[in-house]
Amino acid sequence: MADRLAERSAMRRHRSWRVVVALVLVLALLGGAGWVAGWSDLLALERSEVSVSGEGTTVDADAVREVVEASAGTPLLRIDSGAMRREILGLRGVKDVSVERSWPQGMDVVLTSREPVAAVPDGGRYVLVDAEGVHVGSRQKAPRRLPVVSVPLDDESVGSLQAALAVVAALPTHLAREVEQVSAQTQDDVETVLRDGVSVRWGGAGSLPLKVEVVQTLREVAKDAGVIDVSSPELPVTR
Repeated sequence: MADRLAERSAMRRHRSWRVVVALVLVLALLGGAGWVAGWSDLLALERSEVSVSGEGTTVDADAVREVVEASAGTPLLRIDSGAMRREILGLRGVKDVSVERSWPQGMDVVLTSREPVAAVPDGGRYVLVDAEGVHVGSRQKAPRRLPVVSVPLDDESVGSLQAALAVVAALPTHLAREVEQVSAQTQDDVETVLRDGVSVRWGGAGSLPLKVEVVQTLREVAKDAGVIDVSSPELPVTR
């Protein structure tokens, strides 16, 4: 009996040591993996693995890349992608951005740029604005591809500018290309002048899909009209 008890005790000690050794090995592996992921150079950001896309015509891709590459040499796991995103959002022309880790050593940055939709006269220059009225640049001359929106750039005219830009944004591509001049004395008095001299009076920014449809129809059936008034789209007027 004593021999059997001794044998069983020895077996229990043996199993205990095996469990201890297994736990030590698992912890060592986990620690090694954690070190590799968080502190070694094996998964650190490489400059050559940084991808930047979607910069459009207004975002300086080099400035974006500079923000990302400031973390070069840092393991991806320890890079604060949220802080990186906030810094990129502060750059000129950036409307939105997605920052994702690209294992094992890269970062993918996908930008949404603020693209100019109109040029606004301001002293001796033209300020380029996007669809939300955000300034994205300036030029000495208005780009030919953009309509000129004659609305003052001051706090009192914000509503007028927003209404004018809403009209511009609602136009289908072929009609938007015909717009040469946009004006708005108030937010309910938007008017566009097309390149053939036809004036379109839109009123406010309400019911724009219907107004656009009426304008396109009247452009076909009233080819001699010099003025198209769709401020009340159910009762349009031409002359």
